[in-house]
Amino acid sequence: MGLFGKMFEKKVCSICGGEIGMLGNRKLDDGNMCKKCAAKLSPFFTGRRRSSVEDIKAQLEYREANKAEVEAFNATLTLGESTKILIDEDNKKFMVTSARNIREANPDVIEFSKVTGVDIDIDEDMDEETYTDNEGNSQSYNPKKYTFSYDFNVVIRVNNPYFDEIKFQLNPSGVTINEGNPVPSMMKPNPEYNQEYRQYKEMCDEIKATLTSARREARESAAAANAPRQAVVCKCCGATTTPDVNGTCEFCGGAAV
Repeated sequence: MGLFGKMFEKKVCSICGGEIGMLGNRKLDDGNMCKKCAAKLSPFFTGRRRSSVEDIKAQLEYREANKAEVEAFNATLTLGESTKILIDEDNKKFMVTSARNIREANPDVIEFSKVTGVDIDIDEDMDEETYTDNEGNSQSYNPKKYTFSYDFNVVIRVNNPYFDEIKFQLNPSGVTINEGNPVPSMMKPNPEYNQEYRQYKEMCDEIKATLTSARREARESAAAANAPRQAVVCKCCGATTTPDVNGTCEFCGGAAV
C-alpha cells in the first residue's frame, strides 16, 4: 500500500475497538485512540503520546471510579468565577472545573492530602499605545505610553498518577489598568489601587491559604491516626485499655480519657 493509501487506511481504536474516523485518531505510544475515548480522560492529563494502551485503559478505569466520587461530592465552599475550585470540607476533598454540569464533566476529585503545593503567578502585560497622525500613520507617543493588564494564574501541584499539576487562569479576561488613559512606563500605576485587581489577588490568596491549610490538617490527622497508641486506665470502667483513634475504650465503649 502506498503512502496515499496509508493516509486513508481505516484505523481501529485500541481502547474500545471502534472505527476511527478521518482526522479522529489520537496516537498512543503503541496504538491508536478515538476522540470518544480521549474525551473521557482527565482534562489535566498531558502525556497521551507517551502513554501505552494499558496506561490509557488504567486511567479510564480511574475516571470511571471517579464518577462515584463526583456523585458523593458535597461542595461546602466555592472559590473562583468561570473556573471554580469546589471544596468538600467535610470529606476533605476538592475539584477544579468550569463545567455547569458536574456529573457530565466528571472533574477529578482530589483529596486535600494529595496537594503538594499551591503557586500563584500574576502575569503583567505592558502594551504600547499609539496614535494616528494627520497622514494616517501609526505613531508612538513621546515618551512612549502604555496600558497595563494582569492575569491571575493558579497552579495546584498534586500527587496523582496521571497528572502532577492543575493550572488555570482565575480571571476570565485581563484586568486592564489605564485603558484609554495610557501612561509612560516610569509612571506605571500601583495595581493594588485597582478594585478588580485587589479582588482577584484576594481570591488567589484565599485559594492558596485554604488548600495549604487543608493539606496540612489532612496530613496531621493522618499522622495522628497512624501514631502508636498507648495503654491507659479507662476513666469509665477502670480497665487498662488501648483507646481507638476516637479515644474510646475497647471494653466498655466509653470515653477512656
